[in-house]
Amino acid sequence: MGEGTRTLFHWISALIALPAVAYAGQPFFRSAYSVLRNGTTNMDVPISLAVILASVMSIHQTMQNAQHAYFDASITLLFFLLVGRYLDRRARAKARSAATHLLGLQAQAATVIDDDGGYRSVRINEIKPGMTVLATQGERIPVDGEVVTGTSDIDTALVTGETMPKLANPGAAVFAGTMNLSAPLTIRATVAADRTLLSEIVRLMELAEQGRAKFVRLADRVARVYAPVVHILAALTFFGWLFLADAGWEPSMLAAIAVLIITCPCALGLAVPVVQVVASGRLLGSGILVKSADALERLATVDTVVFDKTGTLTLGQPMLSGGDYTDADLSLAASLADHSKHPLSRAISHAADDRDRQALSDIREVPGHGIEAMLGNQRVRLGKREWCGVSNSTNWNGGSELWLTVGQQRSASFHLTDAVRSNAKDVIDQLKSLNMSVELLSGDTPEAVAPVAESLGIETWQAGCLPASKTERLGELHDAGRVVLMVGDGLNDAPSLVAAHVSMSPAGAADISQTAADLIFQGTSLSPVVSAIRIARQSTSLVKQNFGLAFAYNAIAVPIAVLGFVTPLVAAIAMSTSSIIVTVNALRLRLVK
Repeated sequence: MGEGTRTLFHWISALIALPAVAYAGQPFFRSAYSVLRNGTTNMDVPISLAVILASVMSIHQTMQNAQHAYFDASITLLFFLLVGRYLDRRARAKARSAATHLLGLQAQAATVIDDDGGYRSVRINEIKPGMTVLATQGERIPVDGEVVTGTSDIDTALVTGETMPKLANPGAAVFAGTMNLSAPLTIRATVAADRTLLSEIVRLMELAEQGRAKFVRLADRVARVYAPVVHILAALTFFGWLFLADAGWEPSMLAAIAVLIITCPCALGLAVPVVQVVASGRLLGSGILVKSADALERLATVDTVVFDKTGTLTLGQPMLSGGDYTDADLSLAASLADHSKHPLSRAISHAADDRDRQALSDIREVPGHGIEAMLGNQRVRLGKREWCGVSNSTNWNGGSELWLTVGQQRSASFHLTDAVRSNAKDVIDQLKSLNMSVELLSGDTPEAVAPVAESLGIETWQAGCLPASKTERLGELHDAGRVVLMVGDGLNDAPSLVAAHVSMSPAGAADISQTAADLIFQGTSLSPVVSAIRIARQSTSLVKQNFGLAFAYNAIAVPIAVLGFVTPLVAAIAMSTSSIIVTVNALRLRLVK
């Protein structure tokens, strides 16, 4: 085209490119200004210099009716850099909000019982030790305290992670955030609202998140050395062409700009994120959601896997597995169980979904014992052995047990177990074949944990673990040089999920656990745990290859730019090509079986 037409199109390019450069370059400009003001440098400094100088030189060239302008070089540079930065940061905000979500379990107000017997509602932060509060049926307990009057079943999943409620009698300790299931309780507060167990869990999560923020990735460490080298190299190129080659300031500046652009760490910056995106897509197809940007990078280094029990190794749902009963017994038991929200009652109801129910009257649930009613003129009970008056039978220690009695005529027993996830034993064996240690930490009783650990071949296990106990154990493993993957689902697992080097939760986990975890897997099988580890290791191998490709590119391209054989436009194309090569290499992950 003619000189006039070419210059017109250069000015049109300027009108399009310069506003985009000014807007899209803000993160790099602000970062560069911040570090320069403090007397240091980072990779955003040469990036900012390359973008600004290429834009300024392009305006100068356009004003001089020159043949070349390099607005496209600035735009291309920012595009690839922002792609990598976006992929790296998108998921991190979710992890920071974990503690905030957990605080949603805390009551905002409590009903206080005054000394004269009156009731008043106060904000939760006004509760003081010694105050007496009321916790009605179906609401969360507002404070840590001691039961004064009343008997009820308490859902303690927040503390123990177990689905089975615990009986709370006068004198029993209860915790804020746990659910009162059966009957009203009056509770004497023992600590202030900001010192409750729930607040302690939030504190543990925040401390663990701060520790995770110190993780420094390889690309960042390389960039610390890379930035000053790029500055020195560009400066030497400028002065070398200006004084040694006597080329004039414009050709010297173009050569220096070409060096800044061609050494831009786009390939280096994409080496990790692009592999993560491909791997995340591969895992998503297998029902595994990767939430944290650097989860796969951390997962690849794991040498120890720590499991929770209920809801993780097991399904967290009691199921009828046996007993001594007839079809008529099951139908009658379900007629009683339909009137209770207790997990064992729901299991009985579910097992008898296709059976007819019997007409009952005077139905009453006795917290901590069971449920009773009248069948004609006979009293029927479904509940604990002692409460049902059964004494001539052997205790069953394989799980939970319910008894049904009809007057003094007959009795029936129902055995309920928390089913182990399908393929769990095979998964444990595969983890061991990958030279990994496997541990089990559970808030359940030793009697419930031991059979599961033995059946799955897990030699190291602990029962009765509180949230702080789990994080302490993870700390011990860390101090011993172990790199831990935590797999858990309960509210009480949230601090340990954050504290672990990397974490996974099943899709049926509590919302707070899903928020805290780095990866979430679907289905009832544990196979995704092994699949994720293998994909992570393959991803790490590709990341290392990408780093090698990026360094090889610079080893070849930089000398060519220093010698003046490339323009800023060619440098931008070469830089983009290196990014494409890194991306294509990452796509090979889709072909790995």
